[in-house]
Amino acid sequence: MEQAKALVTMRFHGALNDFLPPSRRNQAFTHPLQGTPSVKDLIESLGPPHPEVEVVQVDGEAVDFAHRVQPGTRVDVYPASVDVPPGLRVGPPLQDAPRFVLDVGLGRLVGFLRMLGFDALWRNDFEDAELARLSHDEDRVLLSRDVGVLKRGEVLRGYFPRSTDPAEQLVEVVRRYGLTSRMRPFSRCVACNAALAPAEPDEVRERVPERVAERHSRFQQCPGCQRVFWAGTHHQRMQALVDRLRELERAS
Repeated sequence: MEQAKALVTMRFHGALNDFLPPSRRNQAFTHPLQGTPSVKDLIESLGPPHPEVEVVQVDGEAVDFAHRVQPGTRVDVYPASVDVPPGLRVGPPLQDAPRFVLDVGLGRLVGFLRMLGFDALWRNDFEDAELARLSHDEDRVLLSRDVGVLKRGEVLRGYFPRSTDPAEQLVEVVRRYGLTSRMRPFSRCVACNAALAPAEPDEVRERVPERVAERHSRFQQCPGCQRVFWAGTHHQRMQALVDRLRELERAS
C-alpha cells in the first residue's frame, strides 16, 4: 500500500499573496512536506521572500524562522503591512532613520528617495552579493524587484516594490516604512547621495546660469560632486510630490 503523503496546511495573508499563483491566493491550501523544513525555507519555497514576513504562526502559536514544520500542522504567514496577531515577530523592528540600498533596476526610485532626504545607495553595476552584503553590514533596507536577492540569508530588511512606475514605487516604500514624518525634502544630493550644505550666492555664481544667479538668492551645494541646487521648476514638481505623499498619509 502506498504511504500517505505528508502534508502541511498553508495560509498567506495580505500582500504576501502577491508572490503566490492565483489558485493559492487568499485561501488555505495543502502542500506536500518533504522532511521537516524550517519555516523560513518552507515559506520561500512557495514564493514570498523572508524580509516581507512579519509573523508566522504554527497551529496558532507564534514561531521563529528556525522552527521545524511537522506534518499535519497549519502555518499562517503575515506581512508587516497588515494588522498581525500578537506574538513573536520574525522581522526586525522599523528603524528610526531608515537607510536604503537599491538594485540596478530602481535608478529612478533612488532619486526620489534622496530627494526626500533619505540615505539611499545605488549603482548601475551592483551585483547581488554586494547588495546583500551592504544591506546586512550597514543595516540598510534592500529594495529590489528580484525576489532571488531578497531571499539571500544575509538580507534582514527588504521590500519588493510591486509597481513598475517609480512614483508609485515611492508611495509603496513611504507607506511600508512610515517615512512621511521622517522626510527632509531637498536636503540630500539626488546625484551622489551626500548631504547638502547651504551656499552663498557669491560662492556659486560662476557655476549656475546667469539668469538663475539673477533670480535666486538661496542655493545649496553638494560637498561630494559639487553640484549646485536652487528652487527652480524641478523643485516645484518635487514639492508637489512631497505634498501628495503627506496628503496620502492624512487620508490613510
